[in-house]
Amino acid sequence: MEWLKLLVVALPLAWLLVAALVWLFQEKLIFYPQPPLGRPAAPAGWQLEEVRITVRDGTTLAGVLVKPPIERAPLVIYFGGNAEEVTAFAPFAAQSYGERAALFVNYRGFGASGGAPGERAIVADGIEIHDWAAARNDLDKARIAIHGRSLGTGVAVQVAAARTPRCVVLTSPFDSARAVAQRVYPWLPVSVLIRHPFDSAAYAPRLKVPVLVIMGSADDIIPASHSQRLASLWGGPVERLLLEGFGHNDLSMNPRYDEAIREFLARCL
Repeated sequence: MEWLKLLVVALPLAWLLVAALVWLFQEKLIFYPQPPLGRPAAPAGWQLEEVRITVRDGTTLAGVLVKPPIERAPLVIYFGGNAEEVTAFAPFAAQSYGERAALFVNYRGFGASGGAPGERAIVADGIEIHDWAAARNDLDKARIAIHGRSLGTGVAVQVAAARTPRCVVLTSPFDSARAVAQRVYPWLPVSVLIRHPFDSAAYAPRLKVPVLVIMGSADDIIPASHSQRLASLWGGPVERLLLEGFGHNDLSMNPRYDEAIREFLARCL
């Protein structure tokens, strides 16, 4: 039958076309750059500094540093999700982190940062952001924590592996972006196609610093099973917080979310 012959030919061709499109345009599937939001407000009584960090390849990254009114404050460096303009979180730094400075620098191509995002580039940038902060005299370089959310957990884990902060907070982390993509696209050879695997599971065993893993039981973007697997592989002390009934995008609306982070940082910093 002619239609059956056409179907036998068309299906493999369609599969190859989809695979090719995923290969060519995967950056658009992973990264969702956001436009600049303008100068945010600082928490009441805090200082806000607009920062520009020029990294080794000449790209300039933009963000803000907010500092509480204390000398040589400890610091939290935040790496956001794939559709965040991270300076939007500056007004809530005290609520999330307590009396600790917070650094919010946008990925390449996000906000006012130049360049285009990719795993190798934004991880390398993350390391330079850490070193820029550690070199400042007004921050306590011995008390630096790293906080990653969603895609940012993949950056946070690799930066922590390279620089050994005092502790790490991971919100909705994954074992690897490859594993998450394989769940979504089981009919594609994801391990062959993906150029940005963010393989946090490969780095976790070597990390000996304390980690707080926060996840939502109703997360259908990064199911808690991915977060639990990463936590089980971590080489240091692990604290887990599973927020029942909360998903990927509303996790921070749970009152326990910020409270747990502040308590964890108080113990670690």
